[in-house]
Amino acid sequence: MIDLRSDTLSLPEEEMLKTILHAKLGDDGRTNENGRGEDLTVNELEDFAAKLTGKDGSILFSSGTLANTTAILTYCNPNDKVLVDEIQHIYKSEKVVFEKSLGQLIPVTYKLNKRKTPDINDIRNLLNENNIKLLCIENPHNFAGGTCINLEELKEIYKLAKEFNVHVHMDGARLFNAVVSLGVKAEDICKYVDSVMFCLSKGLGAPIGSLLCGNKDFIKKARIKRKLLGGNMRQAGIIAAPGLYALQNNIDTLKQDHENARYVVDNLKDLKKTKVQKDVQTNIVMLDIRETGLTAEKYCAIAKEKGLLIRSVLGGNKVRLVFYRGISRNDTIIAAKIIKDIDSLI
Repeated sequence: MIDLRSDTLSLPEEEMLKTILHAKLGDDGRTNENGRGEDLTVNELEDFAAKLTGKDGSILFSSGTLANTTAILTYCNPNDKVLVDEIQHIYKSEKVVFEKSLGQLIPVTYKLNKRKTPDINDIRNLLNENNIKLLCIENPHNFAGGTCINLEELKEIYKLAKEFNVHVHMDGARLFNAVVSLGVKAEDICKYVDSVMFCLSKGLGAPIGSLLCGNKDFIKKARIKRKLLGGNMRQAGIIAAPGLYALQNNIDTLKQDHENARYVVDNLKDLKKTKVQKDVQTNIVMLDIRETGLTAEKYCAIAKEKGLLIRSVLGGNKVRLVFYRGISRNDTIIAAKIIKDIDSLI
């Protein structure tokens, strides 16, 4: 069975797992006057992540959801308005900061343009019309098919936000896919946001963990929020060691996942009813199945019968394929053939 439901299914290699055996462990939740914990491996990872993103510091979290939640609640208070796009992961899937019984924040949604990046004019109008506390962007954008916001657009968005004294937080769960796709450094992207979250899992292949990066004052406040949210961890070096290995060894290999995604698109150009995403920039490929006459659930069920696991997104009109470590070119060839077979049967 070829499983393309998500890159969260990537598995750590043996050399990555061996790093756990030699990790220097301690109580990461027991901090000193500088806010640093006692787990030396966590500290090493956090310093490395801060350097990669060009920020003052970073904090290790068990998940991207908790990291994003902590970031937003560090900036905002109940009833503050937060700008998010209509299909952003923070808004569509994580949601906790907008729950009335929890975060109590108010979402104000902006549109994406034809390139599936933030519509700068819509953001400007919303900033003019609302008392916005925080602007959230996603780069690359999951439900938009892994599209990337380039440096020119990021600079324009950041400049606009600063005109209104609004902070910018970036959900960069797949940040290094954007790094590889755009051919830039992580710090080049992150200079145009005030804070960024990225995952160690997904394409990087670590088993667990996400980093939240930002300036000194933000990181200090975010550590306090993390503790309030139950996010402190003890001997978290067992998470940090594989994560450090991933950042030091696995960034360049993301290119292979992008190439596999493009291979599928190049080989599915002439389908009758399944519309394939054209501008594939990273490791995600979206299929529009509205013209097939099938529900997304049925489409995925047929694929499963043929040996391919995929999933529906965005209310059932779209099906997503995600390529990651462990998915070979031969797997990719077979996956493309299965999609062709399904389309020919409709």
